[in-house]
Amino acid sequence: QVQLVESGGGLVQPGGSLRLSCAVSGSIFSIYGMGWYRQAPGKQRELVAGITSGGGRTNYADSVKGRFTISRDNAKNTVYLQMNSLKPEDTAVYYCNTAWGSPPFSSWGQGTQVTVSS
Repeated sequence: QVQLVESGGGLVQPGGSLRLSCAVSGSIFSIYGMGWYRQAPGKQRELVAGITSGGGRTNYADSVKGRFTISRDNAKNTVYLQMNSLKPEDTAVYYCNTAWGSPPFSSWGQGTQVTVSS
């Protein structure tokens, strides 16, 4: 059974930064492309960043390009999301799951809340 545990969220002022982490257990993490998703109240969940299994390629939603950076450490079974220059519209619950064409994990973690507000 795959377990995804997201952490690192919080309340931050506009322009601030946060670093999210997602620890994955119960699967061969290094073979999967991974992604960070977010879901704001009343909106559908969206993919904001993805990274290939080896970490060599990344992609980003236009709304976060240039501000967010996804990375991974396969030795630690962990994927990260560095978020800079945060905006109020980045407020959402952030989740990780597979991306880049990898079959999705059937379960999602609890997510981590990011709130950007002054």
